[in-house]
Amino acid sequence: MQEPKIQLSNVRKAYGGRTVVDVENLALGRHGIEGLIGPNGAGKTTLMSLITHKVSLDHGSIVFNAGTEGVVLSERSLDEIARLGVVRTNQIIQDFESLSIVDSILLSLAPSRYEKLYSLFSEEQMQREMRPAVEEYLSYFQFSDPAGHALSAGEKKLLDIIRCLALKPKFLLMDEPTTGLHQDQTDRVLELIRRLTRDDGMSVLIIEHDLDVIWNACEHVHFMAEGQIMTQGSPAEIRSNNMVEIKYLGEPGA
Repeated sequence: MQEPKIQLSNVRKAYGGRTVVDVENLALGRHGIEGLIGPNGAGKTTLMSLITHKVSLDHGSIVFNAGTEGVVLSERSLDEIARLGVVRTNQIIQDFESLSIVDSILLSLAPSRYEKLYSLFSEEQMQREMRPAVEEYLSYFQFSDPAGHALSAGEKKLLDIIRCLALKPKFLLMDEPTTGLHQDQTDRVLELIRRLTRDDGMSVLIIEHDLDVIWNACEHVHFMAEGQIMTQGSPAEIRSNNMVEIKYLGEPGA
């Protein structure tokens, strides 16, 4: 177990008088891959949105331990948080419809120096530099037509994951990453995530309703209901927890 990368303290968010998130104390990133599960409406996606400051807190603090000092994420913008290394995949697929699969990956991999106007004159150089990394992703995920557009929900989901990984995140939040993926694609995504957590020190938090993914991929699981973290533990501990069975999995023995 390592030191937490993200620490939430007295975090609250309400809409129209209804409290959606009420987390007193939560440490994330002590384990390579962690899961966040719970019934619909538990507040899981809102919690991720609070961490990345897509949604503003009503109360509390969220601190990212970036190296030797903590950074208060709730005081930073979305792009600043991404540059710090806290990156999130999308639950709802977002895509650049006008870009081919290759160009979409290239755009994600391009260093910031190529975002300037004068970089138009160095596009060929950028493509030469980035091509090996692009080919690595294309070979690994085996898109049906890399020169064409992502047509299926699965390919769009894979592109979203690749775009996030291209940023080399320190902490990756994944909101239902396997939705729309075939089993072989799911296996490839999880294998790559395991490798990056093991070799590069990346931490991952996954929201996933496919509990087989949670049980098989995660080292630690947080169970959320009614806006609160009700319990935490290993997959085996969470599976056998009476409260989790009643609130989420159904009556014990069902």
